[in-house]
Amino acid sequence: MGSRIKFISWNVNGLRAVAGKGFADIFADADADFFCIQETKLQAGQIDLEFPGYQSYWDYADKKGYSGTAIYTKHTPLSVSKGIGIDEHDHEGRAVTLEYEDFYLVCVYVPNSQDGLRRLDYRMNWEDAFRDYVSRLASRKGVVICGDMNVAHEEIDLKNPATNHFNAGFSDEERAKMTALLASGFVDSWREQHPDEAKYSWWSYRMAARERNVGWRIDYFLVSENLRGRIVSTDIHNEIFGSDHCPVELVLSL
Repeated sequence: MGSRIKFISWNVNGLRAVAGKGFADIFADADADFFCIQETKLQAGQIDLEFPGYQSYWDYADKKGYSGTAIYTKHTPLSVSKGIGIDEHDHEGRAVTLEYEDFYLVCVYVPNSQDGLRRLDYRMNWEDAFRDYVSRLASRKGVVICGDMNVAHEEIDLKNPATNHFNAGFSDEERAKMTALLASGFVDSWREQHPDEAKYSWWSYRMAARERNVGWRIDYFLVSENLRGRIVSTDIHNEIFGSDHCPVELVLSL
């Protein structure tokens, strides 16, 4: 790999849908080493979307049209794994991990706690299992985690914190799990570089939220502590449309 490695992560909210909205051009313009996708919402064989110079690795949900993660990469991995190694959690296509000489890359789509927090208990179990999984990886080498983590960690990370304390994505319980994940040895790369900036990566389709920039930052690049000094730049590409999320970016010097 080159000395500077560019990562892009994007919840596309349906890869077949965004493929009709200029995805190939966005992909080409990014020219990333790694292009990670969440909410592919498809099964194997439902789309033929390969790009010259890239290999792709997929984790599909059992349920049709639901969830799903994928990584396009210019670099052949040493190993590939899907899920987080726990059967209870590995039927929804929520994680792909690629191993390289210097680091692991984990593309993740964290479960949504849903309206009324009806899936919060499951989410809490998932969070603990995921933290254990990435902590084990981090005990071996550097780890880059990217994806839709379905939580705005701090009040600066969403437009209207006061009215959202009991809603999915900003509940005290979900925020505490992100705090615990960071405390276990990870760094929020965007916040590390932009400690006081409010910029969002997701907007509701309702009430012209994106036009009014009533958004949430729920898409992240986390890096293990030993990669903190390798962060070159981070970005949130809110100028790119096609999904209710926008792509986020990390450049590392490796």
